[in-house]
Amino acid sequence: MFSVITGSAPGDVYTAPLPEVLGPASAVAAATRWTESEVGGLDPSTFTEPVLVHYTSFDGLVVPAFVYAPRRRVDEGPIPVVVHPHGGPEGQHRPKFNPFYQYLTAELGICVIDPNVRGSSGYGKEYVSMDNGRRREDSVKDIGALLDWIGGEEARARFNLDASRVGVWGGSYGGYMTLASLVHYPQRLRCGIDMVGISNFVTFLENTKGYRRDLRRVKYGDERDPEMRAFLESISPSRNADRIRSPLFIVQGANDPRVPRSEAEQIHECVAKSGVPVWYMLAEDEGHGFRKKDNIDAYQEAMVAFWR
Repeated sequence: MFSVITGSAPGDVYTAPLPEVLGPASAVAAATRWTESEVGGLDPSTFTEPVLVHYTSFDGLVVPAFVYAPRRRVDEGPIPVVVHPHGGPEGQHRPKFNPFYQYLTAELGICVIDPNVRGSSGYGKEYVSMDNGRRREDSVKDIGALLDWIGGEEARARFNLDASRVGVWGGSYGGYMTLASLVHYPQRLRCGIDMVGISNFVTFLENTKGYRRDLRRVKYGDERDPEMRAFLESISPSRNADRIRSPLFIVQGANDPRVPRSEAEQIHECVAKSGVPVWYMLAEDEGHGFRKKDNIDAYQEAMVAFWR
């Protein structure tokens, strides 16, 4: 007995004979499906299936990404894009079913791209360490390389992507990546959504719960060292907020022990001072990310309104 989850289908349970009895191909062919996951009356055949692509970054590193493109004809016009960096930073995007992605692709006609930039797990010890310490912004450059790919011939030919309409959205460390991308590529990103993101590495390390602090210092750098502190300040989005020129939506849980609400409030204040449109949603009964259905619904409804 085993479960199967794909990018276009929720998890279902199957049984199959052991491969050593029938052989691998025959065992798969003999698999029996036992469950039919609920999809709210929608037609699963209309769901989009992610496509794995690879692009080359600034230093020759090949970066993998999953593309969730709408099911539409090329002649219907170029497709807007949302780039979605994961959290962690040691997280990893995998091709799994995401109902909100399906909504974005089917109802809004948006292509969602999940890049596994350097620092992601699942690609070996060297890859996961390539963004440590002073190499932090190399992962942001991987987003810049993805923007190059979106505007390139392969993306146009395969997915008809619109490089003039690209947004970025991420949570936790992905929230930092969102903010940093808006800082570095203000002319190439139309807007961004920062969910419980780090806006200043020094204040984050000083205010995150003590049980996490030393672990994060290994990855980001030790803010108690004067030289590292100066470096972390120099790359922090809150110190470069005047370079953010695109509308920003900030989302935060008031009780977040990992990335305290002060990270959201300081970037909100900095961006608002520069006159850039900025939305702020604070959930008083949430922590690191939203877990309660009413809050998730409100967040997603606000996201859709923001993208539009």
